[in-house]
Amino acid sequence: MGRITTLKPRQNDPRRLVDCIIRPLVTEKATRLLEQNQYTFAVQPQATKPEIKAAIELLFNVRVVAVNTLHPPERRKRVGRFTGRKPHYKKAIVTLAQGDKIVLFPEV
Repeated sequence: MGRITTLKPRQNDPRRLVDCIIRPLVTEKATRLLEQNQYTFAVQPQATKPEIKAAIELLFNVRVVAVNTLHPPERRKRVGRFTGRKPHYKKAIVTLAQGDKIVLFPEV
């Protein structure tokens, strides 16, 4: 009998890179970080710093200087008598090169 092996996607596969970014986070702290040219994103928990850097550079055509990541604690959610957890995510704070910028709020 032959063994079934699963192929891992290549690290630089553009489809995998785009999927690691979930959404930009817009909070009070994230808005203050915009002044320092730092942008905050929710990313997949298994995404690595090089993958996050490559995805941001691919999506927004900017140069990334640094990527800092953290795992915020899971939040408990209660609906009536049932308790559960909100989905887990990883937060990435991306520092861009001087002069680069991402437009999160396009002028309407």
